[in-house]
Amino acid sequence: MHVLLVEDDSIIADGVTRNLKAQGMVVDVVNNGSDALSALQRSEISVMVLDIGLPGIDGFEVIRRLRSQGSQLPVLLLTARDSIQDRVHGLELGADDYLVKPFATPELVARIKALVRRSAPETVKLQLAGLSLDQTSKRARVNDQPIELSVREWAVLEYLMQQVSRVVSKQQIIDAILPWGEDITLNAVEVYVSRIRIKIADAGITIRTIRGFGYMLEKTGE
Repeated sequence: MHVLLVEDDSIIADGVTRNLKAQGMVVDVVNNGSDALSALQRSEISVMVLDIGLPGIDGFEVIRRLRSQGSQLPVLLLTARDSIQDRVHGLELGADDYLVKPFATPELVARIKALVRRSAPETVKLQLAGLSLDQTSKRARVNDQPIELSVREWAVLEYLMQQVSRVVSKQQIIDAILPWGEDITLNAVEVYVSRIRIKIADAGITIRTIRGFGYMLEKTGE
């Protein structure tokens, strides 16, 4: 699960980030509305946790712009404003839920999970030849036998499965799998791909290296 946390209070942001990561979530953190809108364009976000009282572009405006683009991304508002009018205004703009500060972290985690469950598409499995990826449970199977993948191996393989028969560069893989603002080297991508190849060797698919361009996942023999 990939969470975008938009919070200008660094103490709150640090505490929430630690707790969400402890739950196995990937967390991007920005402290203003402008960076939030940029992060949403760059990363595959599952849910946005959004403070209303942001400098510059406030949380209400972030939601308005997000919904005006047709996005159905789940949004949970964090607000220090205990006014019913503010809460109603946020919901009318398109927020899915809200929490009033101060809040209990377990409740925040539960509400995030509930929002993502409700927004999850019906199809949550990727399948190609003998390889299947269950995107809900984050489990991979080759010929119906489970295989073990690290978090980043899973992310690389999931992205390649979503781009079957397309050539993708190492940089495209990095941009797709990493939290906004973090980085890994191109050589690291090569290591992940090498490990994945070994683990899916019997699945009837291959990750081809397209020299000078990147990688392409396809059925063996195509």
